[in-house]
Amino acid sequence: MTTPVCCWYNATSGAVLDTIRNIVIVGGGTAGWLVAASLAKQLNILADPETTITLVESPDTPTIGVGEGTWPTMRNTLKRIGIDETDFIRECDVSFKQGTQFVNWHKLNRDGSDAAYYHSFELPHTQWRTAPGPYWHYLQSEIGLPYADAISVQPEACRGNFAPKTMATPTYEGLLNYAYHLDAGKFARMLQRVATSDLGVQHVSAHIERANLSKDGYIASLSTREAGDIDGDFFVDCSGFTALLIDGTYDIPFRSVSDKLFVNSAIAIQMPYQSAAEPIASPTISTAQQAGWIWDIGLHSRRGTGHVYSDDFISDDEAEDQLRRYLGPGSEQLDAKRIKMRLGYREKVFHKNCVAVGLSAAFLEPLEASAIFLIEASCNMLGELFPRNRAMLELLEKRYNASFISRWNSVVDFIKLHYFLSGRTDSEFWIENTRPETAPDSLKEYLEFWRYYPPSRFDLSSSLEPFVRESYEFILFGMGYGHYQQSNPARLPHLEYARENFARIAQMRSEVPSQLVTNRRLLDQLKDFRFQSI
Repeated sequence: MTTPVCCWYNATSGAVLDTIRNIVIVGGGTAGWLVAASLAKQLNILADPETTITLVESPDTPTIGVGEGTWPTMRNTLKRIGIDETDFIRECDVSFKQGTQFVNWHKLNRDGSDAAYYHSFELPHTQWRTAPGPYWHYLQSEIGLPYADAISVQPEACRGNFAPKTMATPTYEGLLNYAYHLDAGKFARMLQRVATSDLGVQHVSAHIERANLSKDGYIASLSTREAGDIDGDFFVDCSGFTALLIDGTYDIPFRSVSDKLFVNSAIAIQMPYQSAAEPIASPTISTAQQAGWIWDIGLHSRRGTGHVYSDDFISDDEAEDQLRRYLGPGSEQLDAKRIKMRLGYREKVFHKNCVAVGLSAAFLEPLEASAIFLIEASCNMLGELFPRNRAMLELLEKRYNASFISRWNSVVDFIKLHYFLSGRTDSEFWIENTRPETAPDSLKEYLEFWRYYPPSRFDLSSSLEPFVRESYEFILFGMGYGHYQQSNPARLPHLEYARENFARIAQMRSEVPSQLVTNRRLLDQLKDFRFQSI
């Protein structure tokens, strides 16, 4: 083992070195390369020759992601890194995402047809000066529309497979709020290219054999098979489920949430479009099944699909059969990838001079696509509060751990909400999910209050909540929860304004086809435009 040259002890002078200069990221993929690019930009390492970022990854580690959904926050992340949106769309098989459509998560309609509702990205505050929920409840019989349709035109845009913008809309801006569906493997490769070519990140392809600790328990270096020892001052563990540093080196316990979230397996199939003109869906489509749910993500060139389920309630073969029946005859000869999942999070993800990000830190199932958002949140907090010396490490460690444990518990609450309110009694999986003892106490407290009061600005006090109040409203109102019909219009001071706004949105809904183009058309135009410009 070599003596670290920029760690805590200088063998020549005997002096303790406080400054953190060399950052080492373990693992690539979406997490590793997004951390590398974000930190390189936020710390401006091109203008600071004494600071280095090195990403070390095994040359034969497969990418887990087969198709990912993001949140609208990704637009600011990419813009900050310096990635052109059109290049991103072209290189990463991107399509526009405008929310999630939940099919059959609630009881079937009386006529046996699918029951569906939307969790849209277009939040009420963009078109309303008051929370519309109480007014929608009071005027339901007059409006005659589901909540998401009443407050925004976005569900109508989703039903028509329309894009949230046009060719005339500036990059990273939209006529409707949007995020992206993307190919995770292609996204990681693009981030790698940008990080190494444009932002000064060093890339080492090597097998890591062990992490070497200093006498006081801090990581001093990594021993690799091909590149020898790699010294560092600060280490980011992005090694996925392996959790090479946070688990393999520090043995930080994993806190399971399997008593609340029951799914533990997934089967993924990449489904080709039947023709080049087949519509590209705007939302992620989440369709409930006997013991889980199927995701259906429309990318530009194909659909990314998969079945998330609990093998305690259904066999792997049965789950695959259900997915293939959903996809139809065209899926018969397609390969299926089976994935086992362990849901939960580390009790600490920041320890000494190491922080875990991505799957090495936590995995809470892909419903509502929180995984990449939480990587973004890690990048933001590390970049803004990056510790420049050892004294700052201990201060940041405590705050960082508290912040992310709170976020993960909030994600568990929000995901469990979908299952807990389903009201489905057609299988043991759904019945088990509605048992009170399977819901977190924090969620039960919210739901007891929301039986009589709609969600308000007083409920979720933290600015770091992953899911805002409006997101809870989409799920609660979509599933018909709550008994707060307001019988006294005097308690609704903006009633006439609400009527006018509901009517205005209804008029806008009829204008969607004339104002927007389809996803397919816009994505084809963007691709052709870029090729013509090269």
